[in-house]
Amino acid sequence: MTQTGKRVVQTRTVKPKRRVQQKRPVRASVLDQAVAALPGGAATARRIVGWSLTAGAGAIVVALANWFGLFGMVGVAAAEAVGSAGFRVEQIEVTGLKRMDATSVYAVALDQRSRAMPLVDLDATRQKLLGYGWIADARVSRRLPDTLVVDVVERDPAAVWQNKGQLMLIDESGVLLDGVQPNRMPRLPLVIGDGANAQEPAYRKLMAAAPALKPVVKAAVWVGNRRWDILFQTGERLVLPEGDAESAKALVKFAQLDGTLGLLGKGYDRFDLRDPTKLVVRMKHATPEVDDDGSDDVAGNATTAPPPVDGD
Repeated sequence: MTQTGKRVVQTRTVKPKRRVQQKRPVRASVLDQAVAALPGGAATARRIVGWSLTAGAGAIVVALANWFGLFGMVGVAAAEAVGSAGFRVEQIEVTGLKRMDATSVYAVALDQRSRAMPLVDLDATRQKLLGYGWIADARVSRRLPDTLVVDVVERDPAAVWQNKGQLMLIDESGVLLDGVQPNRMPRLPLVIGDGANAQEPAYRKLMAAAPALKPVVKAAVWVGNRRWDILFQTGERLVLPEGDAESAKALVKFAQLDGTLGLLGKGYDRFDLRDPTKLVVRMKHATPEVDDDGSDDVAGNATTAPPPVDGD
């Protein structure tokens, strides 16, 4: 109260309270999430980055080496330094092998003048692998930091070639693949004689002319480097003429005769179709004569049976 007796009311100005703004949650970036998901977190990420940089440096050295085609003293030293940093061939990864012995492939892959990755000669390694009959194609590549990758394409065996007492697997082109033990013969066609392996494509074409005979054929003999003799499982021999077309025509004729008359398994020893106008037959136990191609010719006990077949 004042001296005049009037009440003085004091007013206080109240300032409005300032609202405290809540902080928005900071979303982690995709990179931060990926780092957090790694075992070991940021430490592991730093190690990965370090390896990536080292791998990049190694790849640059390899690229330069391939670009120039050869290494000087400085290039070899640099490549060996990269090898010392961990870029050395420590592992061999081989794919595509089914039948070939993997040991041979590993031996070729490891036969390097240096194990340093930049010094591995990929083309020379591939060429050595192609020297093996089983391998139709091969691809050799580096997988940094320490793996040499070999992708192999194998040939498929198509027949067994018998020559001078030896048995060999061959592919459809006659390429030699591997030896065969007599007691482990595969269920494949057997071709016999000097050069018969190179005639494998011609033999396949010949048998395609008379597919009905395939189940009863035991082997085919390449005679005098010019014609085929067909050996049947029932013991008979069919002598065919020279020439692809002539031999195929004769084989078709024989298949027709066997289908109608049942020639196989009737006690005959040999059928001769070298003369297209007749089929000459020799019975078993006849005395053979040897003709100019080294095969048995028709002896005195031979007969002309059955009647000749007219042309197709």
